[in-house]
Amino acid sequence: MRLTPNDHDLIAGCRGEGAAVAMRILVEAARLLGAEDLLDISSAHIDGCLYHGDSGVLFAEKLVAGQAKVAVPTTLNVGSLDLLHGGRVRLAAVERDMAQRMMSAHLAMGCQPTWTCAPYQAGHRPALGQDVAWGESNAVAFCNSVLGARTNRYGDFLDICAAITGRAPRIGLHLTPRRRATLLIDATGLSRQFIEEDVAYPILGTWLGREAGGSIAAFAGLGQANEDQLKALGAAAAASGSVALFHVIGVTPEAATQDMAFGGQPPERVIALSETILSDARASLSSVRLSVGDPIDAVAIGSPHLSVPELRLLDKALRNRRCKVPLYACASRHSLKAIAKEGIEERLMNCDVVFIADTCIVVTPILPAGGGILVTNSGKFAHYTPANTGYDVVFASLQDCVDSAVAGRLQLR
Repeated sequence: MRLTPNDHDLIAGCRGEGAAVAMRILVEAARLLGAEDLLDISSAHIDGCLYHGDSGVLFAEKLVAGQAKVAVPTTLNVGSLDLLHGGRVRLAAVERDMAQRMMSAHLAMGCQPTWTCAPYQAGHRPALGQDVAWGESNAVAFCNSVLGARTNRYGDFLDICAAITGRAPRIGLHLTPRRRATLLIDATGLSRQFIEEDVAYPILGTWLGREAGGSIAAFAGLGQANEDQLKALGAAAAASGSVALFHVIGVTPEAATQDMAFGGQPPERVIALSETILSDARASLSSVRLSVGDPIDAVAIGSPHLSVPELRLLDKALRNRRCKVPLYACASRHSLKAIAKEGIEERLMNCDVVFIADTCIVVTPILPAGGGILVTNSGKFAHYTPANTGYDVVFASLQDCVDSAVAGRLQLR
């Protein structure tokens, strides 16, 4: 590989042993990936701060012991603890201690304590065309697709190495030719009623993740999708497949026109969407079939973390009614601080909404043990909940989720 003098200096220990370790790992990973050199990054988002086992903690602490510090602005994904609401997480004492050590190690390296899977809602919004190194699948999809910044899917521990060195392999989605669409998805056949439903985008994302494979897709005919809708689409597509970039013609920044999205080339494949085609994806988001009125055990929303507009919609849907089963609302501390100023946080807590900050229900034990039935409007929760928590899932709209929490039984319009 071609390395700069500064790269060689880092390997030689000019910034300490921690940075040298990070640089050696990054260079070897880049070589294995086929990169010819590295590029500078402007920021990073770290997924590896979530406790999965002691080895990750020891690795992070080794970097700290070597005086490693991040070289670029760096935000942190969710950890395994809710630091704002004591008692939410049911970790054993030794696991709680290790999770705290993992989080503390990343703070010691200079990372920002955002603790959210949606850093773009907390002010971390790189500019169009900027190269960054982000982890967390939905964040990567949003960064590439909605912001137009450039990142590959940086896995745990490689992400912090990139942040410490300020460098990343010059491959994949950092390269302009690799970002052009090859798959055209014609959504003009979908009804306006369906597109305007909040369930539409998790369903579209679930279908896209399974269909796209390694292709970059561009949607035509989705209208003016907003950021929360695009967030839901990207999160579901990244969970059900490996989508790190998609375009929406006329909406996302690299797809003002179809010609721009496809780099002046004709599509290699065209799929005309219909609601019949999407029916299997919609059905797959529920792991169990229930009838209206059947009892449920919990409701969970907020994967990715709820934005301020989504929390306002929750308040509007709840209408000061009390919940009979727990309604877990996962959101960043940034968003919770914003709605607290509007009185929304207190009002929702008075309705027995259970706020989860800094983490979420599928990455750490929060739901009561023993399993049960959980209702969600999140394609990502629907994908991960059964395997990660032992709960079966029913996928529903936000209003149906709220009505089900209030009734303690499944409500579907």
